[in-house]
Amino acid sequence: MRQVILDTETTGIDPKDGHRLVEIGAVEMINRRFTGRTYHQYINPERHIDAEVVAVHGIDDAKVANEPVFAEIADDFWAFIEGAELVIHNAPFDVGFIDHELGMLNKRRQAPALGPVRDHCRILDTLVMAREMHPGQRNSLDALCKRYDIDNGHRVLHGALLDAEILADVYLAMTGGQTALTLDADSGGEKNQQNQANEGLSVQRLSLTPGQLRVVRPSDEERAAHQAKCEAHQLRWFQESLDGTAADA
Repeated sequence: MRQVILDTETTGIDPKDGHRLVEIGAVEMINRRFTGRTYHQYINPERHIDAEVVAVHGIDDAKVANEPVFAEIADDFWAFIEGAELVIHNAPFDVGFIDHELGMLNKRRQAPALGPVRDHCRILDTLVMAREMHPGQRNSLDALCKRYDIDNGHRVLHGALLDAEILADVYLAMTGGQTALTLDADSGGEKNQQNQANEGLSVQRLSLTPGQLRVVRPSDEERAAHQAKCEAHQLRWFQESLDGTAADA
């Protein structure tokens, strides 16, 4: 399965108020393995960037003054994401901005229309996933990094590509652990392409030789105890749902 972990930065909160994209960052995975392909682009939003968001992501008017406008990068960006499952933290925000940009673009050009995103990509929202897994807790990207012991010490300001990189590690941790290893058939050894593609970042990924991990299988008693615990949890959740008390569902 092809997945693209994606993040954006913007001029403000709501595209309905005329706010635009200023940065897109994305990382590609296939079958939970990093391919080494990334997409990163700063964008001239053709408007002023609010001071409040400059304080968050550090991108001011001067930084993007000479960058391409969205219309100039739209086709390359669309080619990178089309058909993939997009993994996004708080997906309605990012998808809303992308669809807004695509909608404005489609009105101005004769080429085949691009988007909307949900018609061409599956969407996996890690914020929704985190709320289901950790109800009643903080589920920001920083909070998830702390919970899953992901190193984000270099994340002083938000940045689209860096946040996409970090979200990829968080997503893998949330869904069963790191499997981003690539076998180098020519050398007979292993090569972690993502570590090479992102040299200088401090996000740590595993690099293991096949056969190193010992498989420990549960006993019949452990299986029975696990099944009983799962059934009790499901019953409790169902009762809370009926009472309307399930937090952050």
